[in-house]
Amino acid sequence: MALPNAEETGNMAEMEMQWAVKAMSHAETYMGLLRKVGPNNFRLCPIEDELYDDFKANFPDLNLKVLNEDDFKTETAKAKWREFMTKYEHKIHDYNFGSLLRIDCTGDYTEDNSMFAMRTQFLCIEIARNRENLNNNLGEN
Repeated sequence: MALPNAEETGNMAEMEMQWAVKAMSHAETYMGLLRKVGPNNFRLCPIEDELYDDFKANFPDLNLKVLNEDDFKTETAKAKWREFMTKYEHKIHDYNFGSLLRIDCTGDYTEDNSMFAMRTQFLCIEIARNRENLNNNLGEN
């Protein structure tokens, strides 16, 4: 998909709203799967094993229970994540598409418990949370 040129960006608010709707729909679907199927009973992507191992090797000290936005948003963190994610450009569909990520794994997606992340970041965090049983508390409500 080509990026719009300057003349086509007049209605960026509408594009942002479309992204927000898609991201929220994705978040709701994911939470539904966690609650109804369970975090250890589905795979988020075909290369889950490779992604998990690489993520843990590159980000071994990242707190998965409660994310610190500085681990994603500082210039140093952005550069590290960019280098990491680029490896998956041709392996993960929409690897850099914007997604919502829960900050505290014990909570739902709310305004205070969500942050913007790239799809690859979402996959890394949620695959790790699932494998390390951090999402087990989200049983069917």
